[in-house]
Amino acid sequence: MRDRPGVLWLMAAALTALVHPFVPDATRLMVHPVALGGLTHSIMVWSTHFATTLLKNHPDIDVRATQNRRLVLLHVGILAVLVGVPTTRWWLTLAGAAAIVVAVARHAWQLVRRLRGALPGRFRIVVHHYLASAAFLPVGATLGVLLARGRGDDMHARLVLAHSLVNVLGWVGITVTGTLITLWPTILRARMDDAAERRARQSLPGLVGGPGPACTGALLGWRWLVLAGITGYLVSLLWTARSLVAPARQKPPRHFASWSVMAGAAWFLVGIGMVGWRVATAEDLADATSGYGRVAAVLVIGFGLQVLTGALSHLVPAVIGGGPRVVRAGIEGFDRLGMTRIVIINVPFAPALLPVPSGTRVVLAALVLVGPAAFVPILLSTIKRVVAVRKEAVPATPEERRAGPEQGRAEAARVLDPPFPRTQLMAGVTLVALALATGPALQPVLDGGSGGVSPATTVAPTGHTTEVAVQAKADMTFSPSRVEVPAGDRLVITLTNTDGSTVHDLHLDDDMETPRLTKGESATLDVGIVGADRQGWCTVAGHRAMGMTFDIVVTGAPAQAPAHGSEHAAGHDEAGSPPFALQPGATRPEGFEADDASLTPLSDKRTHRVTLRVREIEVEVAPGVTRTRWTFGGTAPGPTLHGRVGDRFVITPVNDGTIGHSIDFHAGSPAPDKPMRTIAPGTRLTYTFTAERAGIWMYHCSTMPMSTHIARGMFGAVVIEPPGLPQVDRSYVLTASELYAGEDASGEPPATAFNGRAFQYDADQLTARVGERVRFWVLDAGPDGPLSFHVVGGQFDTVWQEGAYRIGGPDEVGGPTAGSQALGLLPAQGGFVELTFPQAGHYPFVNHVMTQGEKGAHGIVRVR
Repeated sequence: MRDRPGVLWLMAAALTALVHPFVPDATRLMVHPVALGGLTHSIMVWSTHFATTLLKNHPDIDVRATQNRRLVLLHVGILAVLVGVPTTRWWLTLAGAAAIVVAVARHAWQLVRRLRGALPGRFRIVVHHYLASAAFLPVGATLGVLLARGRGDDMHARLVLAHSLVNVLGWVGITVTGTLITLWPTILRARMDDAAERRARQSLPGLVGGPGPACTGALLGWRWLVLAGITGYLVSLLWTARSLVAPARQKPPRHFASWSVMAGAAWFLVGIGMVGWRVATAEDLADATSGYGRVAAVLVIGFGLQVLTGALSHLVPAVIGGGPRVVRAGIEGFDRLGMTRIVIINVPFAPALLPVPSGTRVVLAALVLVGPAAFVPILLSTIKRVVAVRKEAVPATPEERRAGPEQGRAEAARVLDPPFPRTQLMAGVTLVALALATGPALQPVLDGGSGGVSPATTVAPTGHTTEVAVQAKADMTFSPSRVEVPAGDRLVITLTNTDGSTVHDLHLDDDMETPRLTKGESATLDVGIVGADRQGWCTVAGHRAMGMTFDIVVTGAPAQAPAHGSEHAAGHDEAGSPPFALQPGATRPEGFEADDASLTPLSDKRTHRVTLRVREIEVEVAPGVTRTRWTFGGTAPGPTLHGRVGDRFVITPVNDGTIGHSIDFHAGSPAPDKPMRTIAPGTRLTYTFTAERAGIWMYHCSTMPMSTHIARGMFGAVVIEPPGLPQVDRSYVLTASELYAGEDASGEPPATAFNGRAFQYDADQLTARVGERVRFWVLDAGPDGPLSFHVVGGQFDTVWQEGAYRIGGPDEVGGPTAGSQALGLLPAQGGFVELTFPQAGHYPFVNHVMTQGEKGAHGIVRVR
């Protein structure tokens, strides 16, 4: 229970890092196995160990079995949180957080008992550090639960900032600071600074008082209070850190344990500075937490993980025990390639955080992850080696005892004071240099550039290279959007994405293109020698149509025909598939199930919390035709939400897609500036509104071009019932939309559909019984075409359209003999109709704009 759970959490983090491109919300999953799993476990274990050592309590105060039960409760809670957050099971997140808080509270109570039962002695202040840090974890857990519950976008950003400040500065930071007062000189085998205890006592109030105001300021949106709290904490931290300088001067770091702890402490200061700089310079706190993953990387990998691995490298062999020989075996084991690992973690880390070209960042990030990943097998093999050496120890003979002191001193000098590992240092520097060289060398290949002569070129090379820096901007333009190049020059384009809301790329008309870039990323496109005009564009759906094009104009060359491929992808969708056409007589396979059109009954809840994950999935949109759909919640259209007037909706869109997306709920009326903004891949926001008016309201992605995003499946319905709506026997929701072959949503759609798939309700029919009252909630999602909803053989006795009864209802509008044959809707309009079926049979329902109905907006009600 002391070693293995922490190792398992580190292995889980390493595995997540390997598969993170394929895992939704991977950043959260990479951070929490280390921060919540490995670090919290180690704090519980080793603070107990240090308290026992410093206070010299009787073992019965906190027996090992009791400690193990706390750890089991802790890990059950961590697992519940890690499962509950991504699956949006809030009750599971709440239960997990409660288990973690109880485990830490019991841990703190045992520390109090130890202090009460201890005799006066030095460095009780270390245990006071542990108690102070334990007071912050329940606060951090509460903030984490509120984050999982979902709040408005601005409050979500405040909670993220407060949650990270409380947990990192309070729970982890104060614990590490208190531990290093005694652990750092022990690792170095140096004399402790005489003023260490006094400085620790003086700085503890500042360490405790810093995260509190910073957290309060974050929650209230008071930037000055956040900065004041961070500044006070940093000043107190530096005051304590003065006591760590003298031991390092006496005995400079010579082993992996000391190097790793020292590097982690340095990154802690960098991480605090990054948070302070973001808060001080951002437009608001929401902007300060945008792209917070880099700060998390510094605090979790740079600080937390390196301090943890360094401390374990010293503590594990020391605690296993068995004498100096066993300890020396452990030190040698953890020092294997120690300096090389330190170099490849820390030297590439800084440039990997900067806006370097994507190829360089990928190679550097991979190199950084090798170091922590290598620690796990080294830890396991070293423990095995230490245990083996301990078992092999046999009593020495008289001759060995006589020779022992001299041999022991020589061996100890070799192990404890080794020469500086220049070879390991050079190996690490060489690996970093290779990574820095490999990134740019591979960039043209990764970006699709050939580096040779571009198509349609018959000019002689000039030997000159024209280099152009291009920015992809938030207004859907390239800047510059046009460049003039002398004929025969080699052209090298460096594209940088400055748009924080979505990805962009640059594709040239001969299939040469950069990868898609997030904000701050760059890529280099080696176009080669140019001799004819070229055109480029962003391939993200709809961006080219909005004018995101780039022209290469060659000067001093004879006029030539346009380069081949200028109509690249014409008549094809984004995946390169040919345009689909409905096949006459095409049928669904046996056992086909249509999407459930039934309206979920109203519940007693008046607050509806929904997480909508944006995913790109393959969907059969017509018999035998599949297409990549952009979905809310894994379906196109997205899930239908159902409520009453006055209900509150807390919606959390999570962008697991590859480009920027947003959401717009017609059922609410907040100012669109923040809740409807486009969010980049890997990010989320919280959209809150209160339904004040009845209707079947559309929601959809509002990222430009909206027609493309809606046509690709990003829409859904919110049904808000009018007061006093009578009960009916059956209630269905039908959302009409158009299906397009490619990204261009203009012109005639090749297919139409109800609920996203053409003719699905012909194959798997809706049902009713004779005499039952059936209500059809109908929405026209468009993006362009009108809807005339008609049930063949049926007559509507109630028609409710866009908030008002046209026929029927409580006031019997039109009288008892009034009827309607069709509900006419324009895009984004909706309503409901009601009817009863007098006879058994099959009643088709259709868009009576017949050319559209015959393309798939068709289904059947089977009446028994």
